[in-house]
Amino acid sequence: MKTIASVQLPAAVRQPQYDRNQLRSRIVHLGFGAFHRAHQALLTDRVLNLKGGDWGICEISLFSGDKLMQALCEQKHLYTVQEKDRAGSKTIIVGAVHECLNTKLDGMPAIIEKFCEPQVAIVSLTITEKGYCIDAATGQLDLTHPLIVHDLQQPEAPHSAPGILVEALARRRARGLAPFTVLSCDNIPDNGAIVRRAILDLAKRRSADLTDWIHDNASFPATMVDRIVPATTPDTLAEIASICGVNDPCAVSTEPYIQWVIEDNFVAGRPAWELAGAQMVADVAPWEQMKLRMLNGSHSFLAWLGGLAGYQTIADCMEDALFRQAMLRLMMNEQAPTLSIADVNLSDYSQSLAARFSNPTLQHLTQQIATDGSQKLPQRMLNSIRWHLRHGGEWHYLALGVAGWMRYISGSDDDGNPLELRDPLKEKISALVAESSPENRVSALLTLCEIFGDDLPENAGFVREVTHAWRALCQYGARGAIARLING
Repeated sequence: MKTIASVQLPAAVRQPQYDRNQLRSRIVHLGFGAFHRAHQALLTDRVLNLKGGDWGICEISLFSGDKLMQALCEQKHLYTVQEKDRAGSKTIIVGAVHECLNTKLDGMPAIIEKFCEPQVAIVSLTITEKGYCIDAATGQLDLTHPLIVHDLQQPEAPHSAPGILVEALARRRARGLAPFTVLSCDNIPDNGAIVRRAILDLAKRRSADLTDWIHDNASFPATMVDRIVPATTPDTLAEIASICGVNDPCAVSTEPYIQWVIEDNFVAGRPAWELAGAQMVADVAPWEQMKLRMLNGSHSFLAWLGGLAGYQTIADCMEDALFRQAMLRLMMNEQAPTLSIADVNLSDYSQSLAARFSNPTLQHLTQQIATDGSQKLPQRMLNSIRWHLRHGGEWHYLALGVAGWMRYISGSDDDGNPLELRDPLKEKISALVAESSPENRVSALLTLCEIFGDDLPENAGFVREVTHAWRALCQYGARGAIARLING
């Protein structure tokens, strides 16, 4: 079978310029998703192209991905990234991946042992919020999570990501090996602290000595990641195949823009990612807050309200002058005032986001971004609302975003077409929707303390503003509600 590793690729396709035989699996990565392929692995490949070295990546998928991993092996761990916008496209073969393991193909014992190899210096993760098994209401490890329940009973044969990392660190300690750096690259606030808490909470159930050793010797840097990477479609793969002359099932398409802000705290070394444009800083929090609220908050706003209006992609939303204006007002009037970042022109940043969202060559589906809203609402909108409630600011567009989520998860768009609910709290949300009428939907959904906490449902101003936005959506539809808000 022909693969990108076995054919002569066109000269325009950029290929690795370093000796891949020198690579070792010094980074083990959990979650071989499209974002990782287009972001961390690509930037590592850029560093290798600039200075060579042995910083190879071992990719691991736990619960799925066996077919993708099999294809990756068959093409010698090479895969394609296509960067494109209105100006054109660039096609890159990434060679930083050294090997891969999958639970179905290789078994969990082999996966756990991979973390224990002496050369492993970094374990990175893109497993989404759900993978950390954190109770959203408390911020602590969810001891009732089925995977965590299993790992507490059988710690040496874990199933969860935190359980696997704790077991690997326990084995390294027993064998006299140094610990590794755990590098979360998921788009969640304070991601380093989240994964640190999950690992230490689970380690405490095993041994105080193990917990102290991890606490004193491992590190958990925070990161902020930014790149728009739509879900790969058959059309995406066909387009890339037409450029390369051969199919690549692992290929991804993305925008040219890329950003990675990293807390520079690594206990066993790291690639020189700054050579590839990464920003190594002492404090990631202001960058993370800016991105979560301005980019991700407006993305979710467009996804929920655009989905209700029948728009299929974010670029479609941006073609509508009303949606574009609402998105910019949300960012500059309601999100920007809540930020603490310095030395960044937020007006320029908002305009750059508008340009990125308008990229018609990326089919970034509103349906894709609308998923897992229970995990996204707190950091993307609700924390900004809390800031306004304390400081007396106006937050009408944020209220419309929250109400937009409530309408979206109620099951149909403004024309009555069904909308699929994909969320970790799907059962609970579906039950509340089924048991409530439109008149009391807001109060029903506000009982979800995992999302809204105890403070917001008790705040009369919050309830009043969201209820007002909900009624506008019910009466006028998403586009009509936006128009009334813009026109005052």
